[in-house]
Amino acid sequence: MKRKGRSNSKTSNILPGLESLMDSSDFIHYKNNGTSGGFFVNYHKSLVDVTILHRDILPYIYYSNTTNIDEIKNSIPVEVVMETSDVSFIIDKIFRGFIYIQFENNLGTGLLIRAELHSTRQIAPPEVEFSVIGPKESFIESYEMNLNLIRSRLPDPRLKLKQFKIGSLSKTKVGLLYIEGLTNQQNVALVEHKLSSIEVDTLNDISNIEELISDHSFSPFPQLIDTERPDRTCAGLAEGKIAIVMDRSPHVLLGPTSLIEFFSAFEDYYIHWILASMFRLIRIIAVTLSIIATPVYVAVLTYHHEVLPQDLIGTLITSRRNVPFPPIIEALILELTIELLREAGARLPTKIGQTIGIVGGIVIGTAAVQAGLTSNILLIIVALSALGSFTTPIYNIGNTIRLIRFPILLFSGLFGLLGVVLSILYILSHLIQLTSLGRPYLEPIYPFRPGDFRDAVLRLTLNKRNRRPIYLRTQQPIRFPEQKKKKRKDIYE
Repeated sequence: MKRKGRSNSKTSNILPGLESLMDSSDFIHYKNNGTSGGFFVNYHKSLVDVTILHRDILPYIYYSNTTNIDEIKNSIPVEVVMETSDVSFIIDKIFRGFIYIQFENNLGTGLLIRAELHSTRQIAPPEVEFSVIGPKESFIESYEMNLNLIRSRLPDPRLKLKQFKIGSLSKTKVGLLYIEGLTNQQNVALVEHKLSSIEVDTLNDISNIEELISDHSFSPFPQLIDTERPDRTCAGLAEGKIAIVMDRSPHVLLGPTSLIEFFSAFEDYYIHWILASMFRLIRIIAVTLSIIATPVYVAVLTYHHEVLPQDLIGTLITSRRNVPFPPIIEALILELTIELLREAGARLPTKIGQTIGIVGGIVIGTAAVQAGLTSNILLIIVALSALGSFTTPIYNIGNTIRLIRFPILLFSGLFGLLGVVLSILYILSHLIQLTSLGRPYLEPIYPFRPGDFRDAVLRLTLNKRNRRPIYLRTQQPIRFPEQKKKKRKDIYE
């Protein structure tokens, strides 16, 4: 097989419509003279695995004793081989890693052969949703591999995939996964309509899809769960949720969802139910304190000294004796400093980021107290508030908590405890109006559904969680028959 290089003719030996590809330096077009006649090879070398080309394609065409396209097609040991003359289809497939073979005796029709180059990383443990107990697999940037991780856990023919191609330039593959006969068809139809209505030029990550299909795009609260764990995705599908998979994104979207789910780590299902329930309560309490601790401190010191115990007033006076700023300015300085340290640690390489976070926090905090810019009590409160925001298992909700602390803090400085209450009431009224794919976001708190509390604030035992969440409106609300506990005989009987 002798390669003769790129042909000089742009019209005589290439299918009309493919001439525009010749302008790219990585597009290969050359002629080979096989046993039965000449043929032309067309492909992008940056998208094709040349090992497949020279091992599984060229020998079978070069040594073929026939010029019949159907016979050549059947002799090539590659899974996807298509005969076509559709120029737009050919161009699309060439950019998907296909090789287009033209035969000299019939330039109008050729063979498209899949030989795409796979350049993805290996499956690794989750980094964002890391767990000590449980599977150590996470999604990667390969669309097919992510589907494999899901289907291997749910080998059920009812698990359906609807595929979309979104982006006028990127033509990104996006998959909609659901379990037929279980998932509410209204939810499926809604998401299908939202995905098919997206009109953008490129999609860089699945977070772009989350932004485009959310019911309330101006809300800071995430309305879909962004997860990198296959086990969480499969558990959501089994509950009746919908999963959205995107090519070149190591995350999957799950919905509909509720606010309370963002405080549930999937590791909770791998430990004892009493411990899991306690950890969930700790997270909710920590996040609540993270939101209101600093605003309450500012409000009390600014307007409501009378609520302080006598034994605590002396300590606060001593702590703030040399501070020249009012409490609101003092709190804003510390909160902004914490955010700067957090952003610096996140953007720097891992080892340097950890050093910046620890050393910077100690040095700046100590220096600020000694210089009289802030009190040591407020420093402790702000540090505990920052730690409380880190307890959320889902990264996106942690960012939301960081954001909403600032308006509450400003209202506390302006109106005291009344400002704190008003800002919290405003947030609650906003949450009541929110929906996730048309389903209530604050469920099971509002609307109040006691049956869904068995896997909300608390996590009961598996045999008690035999019903799927009510707000999903699944076609099969019962997961399995409730198992009644059998009376065991005493060991001495």
